[in-house]
Amino acid sequence: MGDWQNFDNRAVIGRALRLRREIDDFEARWPTEVMKEECLPGFSWAQLERQLVDLAATPAQASMARHLVSGTRKLAPFKPSEMVLREILCMTWVLLDENFKPDPEQESAEMI
Repeated sequence: MGDWQNFDNRAVIGRALRLRREIDDFEARWPTEVMKEECLPGFSWAQLERQLVDLAATPAQASMARHLVSGTRKLAPFKPSEMVLREILCMTWVLLDENFKPDPEQESAEMI
């Protein structure tokens, strides 16, 4: 196995361990309720993205919605539902914040 493969494997393992620590910290702070509570209505990731795009304060923030939803969706199966909800609320806050100004250089680099 080459040095790059070892480095890639270590990076992947490191990201997985960080995610596990984030989940453990979240669950320690907000343990899962044993009681059966009323659940939110179901909706799709596409519906969430469509609504975030529509609610975004600026066109730049609207274009960010797809990337934010995609990143959240990819990791959602590994996280507690409430943690995913928190991330959705945070991304909504960013997209609705009229004072949020993404770094133009970083934004153009991410679009490549």
